[in-house]
Amino acid sequence: MADTDYIPLPQSAGYAVLVGLGGLFAVGMMLTTYLLRRYNKEIITAEEFATAGRSVKSGLISSAVVSSWTWAATLLTSTTQTYKNGVFGSCGYAFGATAQITLFATLAIKAKERAPSARTYMEIIRARYGAPAHIVYIIWGLATNVMVTIMLITGGAATVRDLTGMNPVASCLLIGLSPTVYSVFGGIKATILTDFAHTVVLLIIILVFGFSTWATSPVLGSPGVVWDLVTKAGEEYPVAGNHEGSYLTINSRSGGIFFVITIVGGFGNVFLDNGYYNKAFAADPASAYKGYILGSLAWLPIPAFCSLTMGLAGLALERTDHWPLGRPMTPQEVAAGLVLPNTASALLGKTGAVLSLIVTYMACTSAMSSELISVSTIATYDIYRTYIKPDANGKKLIFISHVSCGVFAYLMAGISIGLYYANVSMGFLYELMGILAGGAVLGSAMTILSSKQNWQAATFSPPIAATMAIMSWLVVCKTKFKSITYDNLFEDDAMLTGNIVSLLFPLITVPLFTIIFKPQNFDWKLLETRITRVDETEELLAATGKKYRDDEKLNPVKSDLSVIASCLAENKRDKYRHEQERLHKAFKTTAIVCVVLSLCLVILFPIPLYASKYIFSKRFFTGWVIVFFIWIFYTVFQVIVYPIWEGRATLYHTARGIYWDCTGQSHKLYEWQESHPEDLHAVQSQVIAQLSQENSSTAELGHVTALNESHIDDRLADEKK
Repeated sequence: MADTDYIPLPQSAGYAVLVGLGGLFAVGMMLTTYLLRRYNKEIITAEEFATAGRSVKSGLISSAVVSSWTWAATLLTSTTQTYKNGVFGSCGYAFGATAQITLFATLAIKAKERAPSARTYMEIIRARYGAPAHIVYIIWGLATNVMVTIMLITGGAATVRDLTGMNPVASCLLIGLSPTVYSVFGGIKATILTDFAHTVVLLIIILVFGFSTWATSPVLGSPGVVWDLVTKAGEEYPVAGNHEGSYLTINSRSGGIFFVITIVGGFGNVFLDNGYYNKAFAADPASAYKGYILGSLAWLPIPAFCSLTMGLAGLALERTDHWPLGRPMTPQEVAAGLVLPNTASALLGKTGAVLSLIVTYMACTSAMSSELISVSTIATYDIYRTYIKPDANGKKLIFISHVSCGVFAYLMAGISIGLYYANVSMGFLYELMGILAGGAVLGSAMTILSSKQNWQAATFSPPIAATMAIMSWLVVCKTKFKSITYDNLFEDDAMLTGNIVSLLFPLITVPLFTIIFKPQNFDWKLLETRITRVDETEELLAATGKKYRDDEKLNPVKSDLSVIASCLAENKRDKYRHEQERLHKAFKTTAIVCVVLSLCLVILFPIPLYASKYIFSKRFFTGWVIVFFIWIFYTVFQVIVYPIWEGRATLYHTARGIYWDCTGQSHKLYEWQESHPEDLHAVQSQVIAQLSQENSSTAELGHVTALNESHIDDRLADEKK
């Protein structure tokens, strides 16, 4: 990467954040996992590691979605685009990448309805089409995880290098240390809870940047001042392809191309990244679609507001005495994503540099933890359990999950180091993703949504589309720019062509193969018998029994298992029927909401503004800033306040248990657990699932997701009498 003339922080600051802050998060998450085990009776089995008991509520799901989709590119690339193309760079990234999360809600709800025991979407593909298609989508899914992870690490390493001068090799190796530790220790539950903590920190820092730029800065301090300076910059250094060279217009050729690339690449990222399915499978059935829709609306203002703030502030300050470099940034520095950290330093000095370092680290690690769980789940269930040891028990599977997390993290660190020294920027990798991954989007979606698609269409479309996309990318590069070089491949026209071909070519191959080889007409009920849970009954009984073997009275989980299992057998049929009806109705509503929102975001709102060639007046620009400022406060409510409100009962029980332990009243904790076994997580989501496997057919087991708690209470009371 390009060297900088100004390094605002010492190397020790980089190590303090990557090691110190990362270690603090890791220790905090390990402590949280211990508290959940003690006070909520959670047992980290293979199923729990991958699905968190399938009981996570919508608030935490939306927070996890926001955190997972807020990676290095969300902040750095969006800010770069605003710096290069003006306001359309800001809303182009935000609108173009929100539609996929919104539309994914439809897949989330259908996947939970049709394959309630699944842990990855590849398991559904194998259950429908067999091994050939399964292997193809494992390759494409892992390739997506690889691309996202190396973007996180390379973008983060470039920022750390720019701010502290820290050795990039050390940065690449240390960025993934903390998320690897807490992901291995607590699985997807740890990832989701840490996502919440990361999002809190990230939003606070974004608000600090926002208030500084738009209200308190002695240099800027208001939308009017920023408008004046950005207008002047457009007059002195007009943007090629923007109407009248202005930064304050949606009519931007380069911005429009990036908008399309973001849409295409976003589909590949979300629809093929098993991390998003992990969260869908971890959600309570009633929470999955709500979490994704609300999460998408909460995520949108993060890149929109952050990039609008920092990108335009960078334009306004770059040629002033406040700019830390003392000169404009080079194209290499811009491509590396260094607009945000330099702007933060210009706004707030060393404080801004520290905040930009922390916010970039938060974005990198929160998304990386999701990638680690995604890859570990694929390695454990789609590779090891499917092709190596189908009869592996839960202990062996969780060991494989742990090992795969560590191996993947440091394999990606090694690749990222190579790409860093090869000067391959995060922006290039971001735009390349759509070319490589887009061809598998339609096939994976139709696997869940349509019974007609056959195995030939699902299997052959991704490699054909990827081949055509790469060929188109190279041909346009050679034809238009006369030579194939790194810089020419990064040009807008070449990248745009490859991305569009990748996403749209399956619209030809999928229906064509389906017609030629005849529709499959798949029976969805088969997914319930072909995708099974891991049998961990003995491990759960051993875990609960061992902890209280000396006092049977203090073992409510073990003593009430037979009663709960009996209740389950009586209630599961009605429960499943009710749940299916609820999911089916929710799908129709969700589909309508998602399609309408997506059309508004990608067509109805930006296209008229683009076509009008309107240049923002000072008054309109002020209103534009205020709208996103208000919107970011909705994000604060949705992903910080609402999850706390939803989890208030668990927080209360945990705080009370801690108080009892600290005051020598542990007997009260055991007495409460004995009298309220239905409130214990292990009873509700782990032991029950395994006992039901012993007392019912596998098909019926797949439908069990909840208990009739009042009926259990009655049965427990009868048994005690």
